[in-house]
Amino acid sequence: MGNSPKTSPYEDVPKRGYWRSGVAQQDPLAIEGIYRRKFRISRRDAIATAGSCFAQHIARHLRSRKFNVMQYEPAPRGMSAELAKTYGFGIYTCRYGNIYTAAQMLQLAREAFSISVPQDRVWERNGRFFDAQRPNVEPGGFDTAEQVLRAREGHLAYVRQMLLEMDVFVFTFGLTETWAHKESGTVYPTAPGTIAGSFDDDAYEFQNHRHGRVLGDFVKLKRLLKRERSKPLKSIVTVSPVPLTATASGQHVLAASTYSKSVLRGVAGELFETYRDVDYFPSYELITAPATRGMFFEPNMRNVTESGVNTAMAAFLEQHDPKGGAVKGKSKPAKTAAVDEGDVVCEEVLLEAFQK
Repeated sequence: MGNSPKTSPYEDVPKRGYWRSGVAQQDPLAIEGIYRRKFRISRRDAIATAGSCFAQHIARHLRSRKFNVMQYEPAPRGMSAELAKTYGFGIYTCRYGNIYTAAQMLQLAREAFSISVPQDRVWERNGRFFDAQRPNVEPGGFDTAEQVLRAREGHLAYVRQMLLEMDVFVFTFGLTETWAHKESGTVYPTAPGTIAGSFDDDAYEFQNHRHGRVLGDFVKLKRLLKRERSKPLKSIVTVSPVPLTATASGQHVLAASTYSKSVLRGVAGELFETYRDVDYFPSYELITAPATRGMFFEPNMRNVTESGVNTAMAAFLEQHDPKGGAVKGKSKPAKTAAVDEGDVVCEEVLLEAFQK
């Protein structure tokens, strides 16, 4: 006799596919089965990291497990870890600071390959000059605009090298909101006037990118890298669980943050479903899941606790480095030359200073 017919197609759904067994009955510190890698990364793979502030945690934990996280712009010899972090060294593979949007990452790649050049490149404040694309990496600024541009040329050479040599690209989507130069469309990591420069309604505009724009920018980035590179590339995308510090959308910040994260999660999901060489790691879900009851956020309900970071990274490393040992609770990964006890550098938080 053959097998009896199914009563419902849901009979074959595993425990991880039901809310009760997959979430409600799980230990929030170790939700089983939430991440299953699409491909393995090894310690031989050249790994590059970029994105919003939360991406700094991923790089830190991978380094602590001796993965080959590339570093093309290291701090000068003898510089302390704290000072190096202040000047943007060692935070990411190159010294580009936080890249909050897919548009900003695409713009950087095009600039590195001499396809296009951003406009309004140098901002001034109190007689000092800053790179508008990474205003936070030189806190005191430069003496002249020419020094800014020379420093940027050296930086772009490293970025180009990274884009050509990396085997695995880990990118964290952070924001949909950005500020752009009206005439050219150039986007920036911070609003003019936050760190350097000054805001002018006639020169700059607020943009809140929709799903199609974010997805399109990342797909264009993939196509550009495929055209310029001589070897295949694997990408791991994540969505930052950190809410917006402030919004210029006119919406309540909670609604604006939910919109932003929803768009970014939708884009990450579509990339995962469309491309065999793109994996999605659910750090967003691990930190914000209802089962955690907010335990992975600091009292300000925005910053992620060390326990939350370790819990998310434990799920990642269980798939990519199962014999490397547990990373749970309050355990601390090894310090790097530029990150002290997991602190992150995040320009967005500076917006709090403008609250009335």
